[in-house]
Amino acid sequence: MRSSHHPFPTRHAKPAGSSIQKSTLSKHESKRASDAQTIQIIAVLGCGTMGHGIAQMAAAAGFRVIMRDVEKDALVRAVQSIERNLEKGAKLGKLTEDECDMALQRLRGTVHLSETAEADLFIEAAPEVLEIKQNILREVETLAHKSFIFASNTSSLSITEIARASRHPERVVGMHFFNPVHIMRLLEIVRGKDTSAETVDAVRSVGLRMKKEPIIVKDAPGFASSRLGVALGLEAMRMLEQGVASARDIDTAMELGYNHPMGPLRLTDLVGLDVRLKIAEYLHTTLSSETFRPPEILRRMVSEGKLGKKTGEGFYKWNEEQ
Repeated sequence: MRSSHHPFPTRHAKPAGSSIQKSTLSKHESKRASDAQTIQIIAVLGCGTMGHGIAQMAAAAGFRVIMRDVEKDALVRAVQSIERNLEKGAKLGKLTEDECDMALQRLRGTVHLSETAEADLFIEAAPEVLEIKQNILREVETLAHKSFIFASNTSSLSITEIARASRHPERVVGMHFFNPVHIMRLLEIVRGKDTSAETVDAVRSVGLRMKKEPIIVKDAPGFASSRLGVALGLEAMRMLEQGVASARDIDTAMELGYNHPMGPLRLTDLVGLDVRLKIAEYLHTTLSSETFRPPEILRRMVSEGKLGKKTGEGFYKWNEEQ
C-alpha cells in the first residue's frame, strides 16, 4: 500500500495534533452511502481490539470513519493494526492496493470527543462497565448537533439499561461484533425495550454493507451468542479443573467432534480471561443460574495476571509456537 496518504501519525512520524487529516467521500461513495439510509459518517469510540476492527470494516465499506480514543498512542497502535490487516488482505487477493489506500483515507482519529459531533452513527467499544457506557452516551448527546444512532458493542450488558442514560432510547441499539472483526462474519444486533424498528433497520443495513451476517435478538442477558459461548467456555474450564482432559484435548474435541473453528479455551485466551470473568459474573447475577458461576480456575488465573494472548499466557502459552 502507498503510505503517502496515511491519515494517522506513526511511531516514526512526528505527531500532528489530536486530529488527523480529514477525508471526504467521492460522489460515487456518497451515492453508495444512501444504501444505509442517512448514515455516512461513523464514529468509533474506543480503539482497542474491537474498536479498530470495527473502524477498519466501516472504512473498507465506504463510510467516513472517525476513531476516538483518550490516548494518542492507542490511535497509533490502532492504525498500525489496520494497516497490517489491510496489507495481509491485499496479499491474499481480498483487496486491491487502491481499495486499501481508499480505506485509510476515509479514516481520521482524534482524542477529542467533540470532533465526532458530525457522526450519524456512534459505535461505542469501551470496557464492559455499564456506567462507562452510559457516561459516553450522555457526553455524545451533549455534543451532537443532529439526530444520530448510538450503538454499543457490548457482549453482555443490557441495551435497555444503557439506554436509560439517553433522551432518545429509541435510537440506542446493540451492535455486537466478533473478534477478529475483519474475519468474523456475525453481527448480533440487539433490540432494547425502546429501540425503534427504524434504528434496527438502519444498523442492519450498515452491517450488510460491512459484509456481515446480521442476526436480531431481543435484549436478554448475554443475548444469544455470549450466553451460549460463555456456558460452553465455563464448562470447558471446569473439565480442565477436574482433570478430565488437557486444554488442548478439550479444544480438539470441539474442533474435530463438533466442527467448531476454535476450541472454547483457546477462544477464551483470545477474548481475554478477565473479559470472560466479568461476563460470567454478570450472567450469574442476572440469570441466577449456577451454569454461569465462574469456576475457581478462572478467578485464580485472572488474579495471577494470566489473561490470555494479550499477556502471553492463559490456558495456552502464547510465546511458544501454537
